[in-house]
Amino acid sequence: MTPTLFLGLALGLACALALAWLVTRRMGFEAQVPADYAATSPAIDLRQHLDGPLLCEGVIYGPLGRVKSRFVARMEGKWAGARGVLTERFHYDSGTVQHRVWTLSLGNEGSIRATAPDVLGEGQGQAQGSAVRLCYRIRLPDEAGGHVLSVTDWMYLLENGTIMNRSQFRKFGIKVAELVATMRKAPA
Repeated sequence: MTPTLFLGLALGLACALALAWLVTRRMGFEAQVPADYAATSPAIDLRQHLDGPLLCEGVIYGPLGRVKSRFVARMEGKWAGARGVLTERFHYDSGTVQHRVWTLSLGNEGSIRATAPDVLGEGQGQAQGSAVRLCYRIRLPDEAGGHVLSVTDWMYLLENGTIMNRSQFRKFGIKVAELVATMRKAPA
């Protein structure tokens, strides 16, 4: 391979990677910001919409877009003013059961802080209009590899009170999984 051909291929690859990065960061899932939803309704209020018993159903997609896992979760939200606890119990199609307890703190102008035992540090979020974005780093269980992933959760409130949740999980900036789920009040 001649140096000129090699340089041309390397430059072409660099341009393709830069274009892919630009498209995903400026036009895709990661390009949204809470202000995009400021004028949407109904307005989401976590103290109302994540309160009491909830039912969650969803799927997890692998990096190639194929369903890797399905789950049903029971959740319970309890609030005291601006502080809440969301207890989750996931049942996966593999038979695995996973528990998580989120501690949520709501601040001024829709800001959210969130912690859980498998979350590194503190998640930061923002609610505006009918949407919530929450970003955090999570450590997967050992049986799932123990990897630490960066997560961006988006929750969108629908007219009937159901919340649509779309989350992307990244390692070294590369999407490795995506979750799509619904959350709604559990039937009485």
